[in-house]
Amino acid sequence: MSELTGANAVLEEEAQKLLSGLSARPQLNNRDRMAVPQQEMPAQPPTERIRNNCEVALGYSPTMARVEAERCIQCANTPCISGCPVAIDIPRFIRAIAEGRERDAIGIIKQSSLLPAVCGRVCPQEVQCMQHCTVGRVKKDRMQSVAIGRLERYVADLEREEFGIATPTVKPATGRKVAVVGSGPASITVAADVRREGHAVTMYEAFHKPGGVLMYGIPEFRLPKDIVEAEIEVLHNMGVQIRTDFVIGRSRQLRDLMHKDGYDAVFIGTGAGLPKFMGIPGENLVGVFSANEYLTRANLMKAYDPAHADTPIRRARKVAVLGGGNVAMDAARTAMRLGAEVVYLVYRRTEEEMPARLEEVHHAREEGIQFCLLQNAKRMLGDAEERLVALECVRYELGEPDASGRRSPVEVPGSEFQLPVDTVIVAIGNESNPLIATTTPEIKTDRYGRILVDERNETSMPGVFAGGDIVLGVATVIEAMGEGRRAAAAINELLAGA
Repeated sequence: MSELTGANAVLEEEAQKLLSGLSARPQLNNRDRMAVPQQEMPAQPPTERIRNNCEVALGYSPTMARVEAERCIQCANTPCISGCPVAIDIPRFIRAIAEGRERDAIGIIKQSSLLPAVCGRVCPQEVQCMQHCTVGRVKKDRMQSVAIGRLERYVADLEREEFGIATPTVKPATGRKVAVVGSGPASITVAADVRREGHAVTMYEAFHKPGGVLMYGIPEFRLPKDIVEAEIEVLHNMGVQIRTDFVIGRSRQLRDLMHKDGYDAVFIGTGAGLPKFMGIPGENLVGVFSANEYLTRANLMKAYDPAHADTPIRRARKVAVLGGGNVAMDAARTAMRLGAEVVYLVYRRTEEEMPARLEEVHHAREEGIQFCLLQNAKRMLGDAEERLVALECVRYELGEPDASGRRSPVEVPGSEFQLPVDTVIVAIGNESNPLIATTTPEIKTDRYGRILVDERNETSMPGVFAGGDIVLGVATVIEAMGEGRRAAAAINELLAGA
């Protein structure tokens, strides 16, 4: 962590005072611990960060991490673990931090998760482990729960920067072969867990760089790519073979991997990479993008660095982003960093219903993103040359809750108005990649194109497993890893008995 200045230096001073006060007490009780406020994460000032693509959050200092770890009351019933899709022993790793045993802390985390530096940055802890935290429940504010993700990030960064990332032990070769299709979080987890057992693993990635959504979907300012590359290097060190620019379903049929190439099992983790559109007039105008394309150009192809990249990307002045999830926030904040003068976020519900992480919403507001709430796009307007010039929107009000529990948006008749824009980014979700399902009829899917699996994550094709977005539709990084962990256990069991 770099030297803290300005408001961040004040945070460090406050943490030092708190730690001194805590250390002066012979024994802390739960009331003492819960009286300590959650430690704020140091961050780049908004006026600076919108002019660069460096990481916004700067991470805890050792003092801040120690203070935050002391807030954990070490519940006997460990409710936070129940909210973690891979069941990390959260109280134990936090206690290790509080006692100054950071090496032990990262070891505890890695018993369950291979990607702590990633999960500590991008997972929505406030609706997973933190939602169940007793400290937050007592304070009736989940944002005052113990900052589990920030502590996870702290020890993961310490390992990478000071200790060196340890390579997991690999058992003697078994002679069995496993193919992993895709290289996102679920696939990384499967590759590592299966390789640990001594099986040969080959990972196939359609793009020119492995990492899946971690590389092409999440911006540099939220997840630096050198962190993803360091985790991929662990797979290389374990002996996992990675083939890029290789599209299963085109370069090679899935069934051929087993029947011709001799793989004993296959895992499919191809994600949900097919973007959804609104289905409204004007979506084919010049200046309309899916968030997938926009973010892939900016992240994987480094359009944010025009001095060192030849990637073409529209230099927009006025941008509208449609949606209220994390992808919408990423697209809006990326557009601002690519030089947009104004960025509107158009969302048909209120901020309270937004599925995006609270931290991302907060950062977007700080950076000047204009929230157009209870509004939605109705059509896109172009000029004589088919170039986008405006977005026609309509206003909404909230009605009764729908199946998701959120109140349904109801259109207000006659409330249409226009936003003058030259770029629209559609970020309303994705559908499952259909390539493997359409080229392998043995694999059954539901009506949304998601691959159907049993409780072991095995598909209708024996020996073929699947997990992540291709099964769940939309999953967090840690949820995808949970799917991968379950599939890997089933694959290892299958091969052990073969």
